[in-house]
Formats: sequence, C-alpha cells, structure tokens
Amino acid sequence: MRAVYIWQQPTWAEFKWDNERLITLLSDVRNLEGRIIGLMDGVGFNVQNATSLDVMVEDVLRSSEIEGELLNADRVRSSIARHLGLNTEGLPEPDHYTEGVVQVMLDAVRNSNQTLTHDRLFNWHAALFPTGRSGMHPITVAAYRVGSEPMQVVSGAMGREKVHYEAPASEAVPAMMDKFLDWINKEQGIDPILKAAVAHLWFVAIHPFDDGNGRITRTITDMLLAKADGMPHRFYSMSAEILRERKGYYEALEKTTTGTTDITPWLEWFLQTLRSAILRSEVTVKRVVAKSSFWQRSREISMNDRQVKVVNMLWDGFDGKLNTSKWAKITKTSQATALRDISDLIEKGILVVANEGGRSTNYLLKEEL
Repeated sequence: MRAVYIWQQPTWAEFKWDNERLITLLSDVRNLEGRIIGLMDGVGFNVQNATSLDVMVEDVLRSSEIEGELLNADRVRSSIARHLGLNTEGLPEPDHYTEGVVQVMLDAVRNSNQTLTHDRLFNWHAALFPTGRSGMHPITVAAYRVGSEPMQVVSGAMGREKVHYEAPASEAVPAMMDKFLDWINKEQGIDPILKAAVAHLWFVAIHPFDDGNGRITRTITDMLLAKADGMPHRFYSMSAEILRERKGYYEALEKTTTGTTDITPWLEWFLQTLRSAILRSEVTVKRVVAKSSFWQRSREISMNDRQVKVVNMLWDGFDGKLNTSKWAKITKTSQATALRDISDLIEKGILVVANEGGRSTNYLLKEEL
C-alpha cells in the first residue's frame, strides 16, 4: 500500500504536538542557551566575534557537507571574516560560489527580524546555484519548481531506488508557500524554538525548489533560532550536530513526513539535537573564555613569538601531545631552542610536564590539570 504523505492528510499544515512531552526538553534548551549567552557576556567583543566566526564557518561547511558538498574551509573563513570586518590576513580570496553561500547564511542570521518573503527565498536560491545548474543538470533557479515530474526523495542504485518521500505536485507549491510564509511572519504564541522546529519540517515537506531544499531549510532554521535567542552572534551550530546525527535526521524526517500531522516525535528529535549542539558548544565557549582570561592575566609575562604561537595552539585544542620535537617542527626552530622555550614557560608557570609514561616528555598547559 502506497504511503500517505503528511501533505495528503486532511489536516495538513494544522500541526499538533504534545506539550507535556516537550516541556522538559524545551526548558533544558533554554537554560543551556542562557548559560552560553552568560559566558559570552563575560568576554570582550573581539572574543565574541572570533568565537562567532568559528561557529559560522562550521555551520556553512557542515550544512553543505550534509548534502555531500565539501567547501574549502579557508575560503569560507575568509568570506565570513571579511563580512564581519575581521582580519583576513593569510586567508585566500573566496570564490564566487563560496561568497554566495556565505551571504545566504549571513543574511539569515544577521537580519533574522526581517520579513521572509518569496523574493528573499529566491535570492538565497540564486546564490546557491549561480550557474543555473545542479551538477551537470539545468534546474529552475530563483523560482519554485515547475513541471509534471514528481519530486521524490530516493536512495539506492539505479533500478533499485527506494522512494522515501514524494513532495506535493509543483502546481500546489505557490499556495502552500504563501501559507508557510504567512505563518513564519506572524506571531502564533508558540515558543520561538518550537517555531524553528516546525518551520524546518514544514519547508522540507513542501520541497518547493528543484534542488537546495535541505540547505535552505537549515538556513530558515538558523534564522529563526537567531531570532529566538536575540543574539547577533552565533555560538552553536545546529547543522554540525545534524551532520553528526545524519542517519537519525533522515529517519526522523521520513517517519514524520509519511505520518500524521501530530509531529511530537519530530519536535522531540529536534530539541534533543539542539540540546546536544548547545552542550557541545558550551565546552568550546568555556575554553574560549578561559583562554581570554589567561591572556588577560598573563599580559605582563614576557613571551617570544614562538611561545605565543604554541600556547595559542594549546588553548585552541592542540591535536595530540606536545613534545620538544613537535615544538621545533611547529616553530621551525632547533630542538635546543624548543627546549629552552618550553623550560622558560615551565619556570613562568604556564606549562607543566605531563604526568604520564612514554619515551618522550610531553607538556600541558598548567591550567589543563
């Protein structure tokens, strides 16, 4: 028996959910969000901007990666940094496509209070597909899909395809998008975070474009989450967490879009994933705050450029264990100079010898103990 899709339900777009099942999750998310904002309020604008830059780079990269597209991280960083007025020294010039992807994300989160219109969506879509093609195939760009071919989400090899979802016919899309945008731009008295979750599902269900629906869905979600927390900076990445939970993401969407208009399970999945994203971010933000505090306390301590470089790398999450050989390689200096640099930082109370076995001596920031 053919699946009945959510848009075929008599009560389509009249979504309902069980608030009792969501209240604890929603409260957890709000509390975590408050903790992150509180942490960032304790540091200067430079640190806030640097942290937000890292998060936005991650968000752009991972949203594209979900769709199987790998962007150059340095070009993404260069584009975002330039738009934020931050230093781009040593970074490559962003290409035209990367610039378009970044502009879409920045428009969404920095102008989250602006009305979401058909034209704004079309502008986003045009930026994602500047050549008018998806891969080698021409698509309708900056307009909703047309034609009689069914819009299907499929997987599997040719001849063995599995249809996971079939979207509404193209002639139904304009009216459905009218209703969706009307809902987005009006206050309904529901929690703004829940609104972001509902919008995510609703847009996916309509699948209004020939391609790029997933990326634009996540852009709308980021816009509504930015509006929900009222912050111009982003301190967590929902797209990065969705990528980590990609299998569960697609399963949750498929289950909900082939079910009834009771979307409680989807909202639970969304809130759980958002909570994980904020928890993961909290670890990073705490480290950023600790790093900022460290440099404020250490401003009277004399360090050479090599020492500053490696200490910053340790604060930023050094990959592996630091020893004399790695120090020499990173700073392009001799083993003897590396050992003198390290010994000097131990005397100044910045580094300590790691209490572990092994043939080589490893070092840690004293504050990591």
